[in-house]
Amino acid sequence: MNSVLKKTTDAELLDRYAAGDESAFREIVSRYKNSLYAFLKHFLNRQDLIEDIFQETFLQLFTSRESFDPDRPLRPWLFTIAANKAKDALRKSQRTSAIPIGTISESREMSFDDVLNTLTFDNTMPYEELEKGEISSRVAEIIASMPENLREILILAYFNKFSYKQMAQILSIPIGTVKSRLHTAVARFAKDWKTTTGSKRTE
Repeated sequence: MNSVLKKTTDAELLDRYAAGDESAFREIVSRYKNSLYAFLKHFLNRQDLIEDIFQETFLQLFTSRESFDPDRPLRPWLFTIAANKAKDALRKSQRTSAIPIGTISESREMSFDDVLNTLTFDNTMPYEELEKGEISSRVAEIIASMPENLREILILAYFNKFSYKQMAQILSIPIGTVKSRLHTAVARFAKDWKTTTGSKRTE
């Protein structure tokens, strides 16, 4: 049965779960738990918040079988739930501390594109040859210092590879706003990255 479900589309899984097949829900969780957890780990930096929002997101999905829209892609919908809950949690806790960011590959001179391309949330990869220290901390500090709207657009675009259309759905903003906000976020990161690397060289 599991092998059959693994070949089933998200829409079919939602239909099956809406009809009462809870094994379909378990397959949805299995399919998206890693990417959703990684998203929350980047957005939040307190383990209890990550765990709570992770559980609340799937709980909302579990209790929403009557409101499933089969024409709406599941992944953006799931991340919309998680993003909204994460933002609410951040506002409630008024957090300003750094966000844990994945390991950055070792390099003395890195361009902005190099930094973005080597960011990763896949903690199952072997990192023997990757640096886990100073560069990672600097990237974390830069992203943590950004306003929430710029931080979330970078995480969605570069860590989770959502399209403009999907990000517009998740954030409930027009595609034009997504593009301009991402442009602003990239420019802000590049400026801050250049500033921090420049200051390190002069020390």
